[in-house]
Amino acid sequence: MTQSRRNFLASSAATVAIGAMISVYPFAAKAAGHSGDMFETSAGPIKVHPVRHASVIMETPAGVIYIDPVGEPNLYESRPAPDLVLITHEHGYHFNAGTLAGVMQDSTQLITNPAVFEMLPDALKAKATAIANDEGTAFGDATVDAIPAYNLTEERKNFHPKGRDNGFVLTLSDFRVYVSGDTEDIPEMRALTDIDLAFVSMNLPFTISASSAADAVREFAPKNVYPYHYRGRDGGTQDPKEFVELVGDASAVQLRGWY
Repeated sequence: MTQSRRNFLASSAATVAIGAMISVYPFAAKAAGHSGDMFETSAGPIKVHPVRHASVIMETPAGVIYIDPVGEPNLYESRPAPDLVLITHEHGYHFNAGTLAGVMQDSTQLITNPAVFEMLPDALKAKATAIANDEGTAFGDATVDAIPAYNLTEERKNFHPKGRDNGFVLTLSDFRVYVSGDTEDIPEMRALTDIDLAFVSMNLPFTISASSAADAVREFAPKNVYPYHYRGRDGGTQDPKEFVELVGDASAVQLRGWY
């Protein structure tokens, strides 16, 4: 018997820890009910749904985009099905084959870095495209470009070695979205231009501190930025309020309850 998407998710998805909600700060337009944070583009609105830690859903004029979907079934069972899924890298808070199989539909396009592509089961690999750093591909009328994501600090390089993992820049009509994945404040991030919306990770020891993340944001100056992925280990949790203060007026910071 064919399983429903809900039942498949319930039987196969891995669970993730749920923390306390953080304070919610003012932000650009909030859509009604369960429809997310709304950002206007010339092609129509983009609605952002923060999910958990590094998992994000965006409803865009080009289609519904899932970024690093992992976690328990109730995070996705009431959400619109994805037209595109992006996986930045192989770590468990970014890639879970069970969750991925549960959310994928027959028509869903899957884009990963080459390392994750090699880890996919055959059924998912048949639907997937691998792009490495500085490569790109199309998603309908939109484009997806892979941006490097790596550690600079010597003792952290084993977490995210240069050349393996991806960030992504999505160009949706006249609207550009940057997803950092797990990275320090690398030159490639700082060199970005014309970013309308950014998701920037900050936790230790795996990525960067709130102060380093804010310093990078002040340089590449996205119009809007979500700090995400900000809980680490061994006291590595970063304070999003500190990030807000340090970014200042360089970018409109959007804070949400990721935990």
